[in-house]
Amino acid sequence: MGLFNRMGTVVKSKMNKLMDRMEDPRETLDYSYEKQLEMLQEVKRGVAEVATSKKRLQLQRSKLSQNIEKLDGQAKEAIQADREDLARLALERKSSLAIQIQGLDQQIAELEKEQDKLVAAEKRLSTKVEVFRTKKETIKAQYSAAEAQVKINESVSGISEEMADVGLAIERAENKTDQMKARASALDELIEVGTLDDLTISGDDIDRELAKINASSSVDLELEKLKKEAGK
Repeated sequence: MGLFNRMGTVVKSKMNKLMDRMEDPRETLDYSYEKQLEMLQEVKRGVAEVATSKKRLQLQRSKLSQNIEKLDGQAKEAIQADREDLARLALERKSSLAIQIQGLDQQIAELEKEQDKLVAAEKRLSTKVEVFRTKKETIKAQYSAAEAQVKINESVSGISEEMADVGLAIERAENKTDQMKARASALDELIEVGTLDDLTISGDDIDRELAKINASSSVDLELEKLKKEAGK
């Protein structure tokens, strides 16, 4: 059981990290704001329903009051006509309607209290929703600015890494160029001292030695000629 619990914890942890990367706080804030607006609308509908019920009872009470006035008038007429029985009947009906009016008054008073409570709740919730909306927009703006800054920094970081790679490539090219120059210079020195043969000169070693002897003999003959001409 302990192993399964640990595995479950690891899976939940990874899922939470994945959801955190996928979740956009701006969308979450907008969703929360929409839910609050829905609750506010529910409260407003409640206020409207209570107000409608109260108005319906008030209209009913008004009709009963009119009937009472009518019955009162009928009772007076019946007395004038010496119809006490009709007067009594009218007064009994009047008494029954009066009892109904008392019940309606009680219900209207209760609805009035309920309406006042809902109106107060609606005002408080409306204020909270407006405060949340302002805070939501502020957080969204800050998040968008931070997100843009992250993208800029990532771009700059990528450019820096690329420039670093270019710098290394240039450094390697310069090192190879210096090495090639040094090798060429060393080969030139070796050719001059005779350690290495200059492949640009044709012939083998014997040909080169004979060429040196011929050149030396030619110089000697030219020198003797000049001495004879000078009388020496």
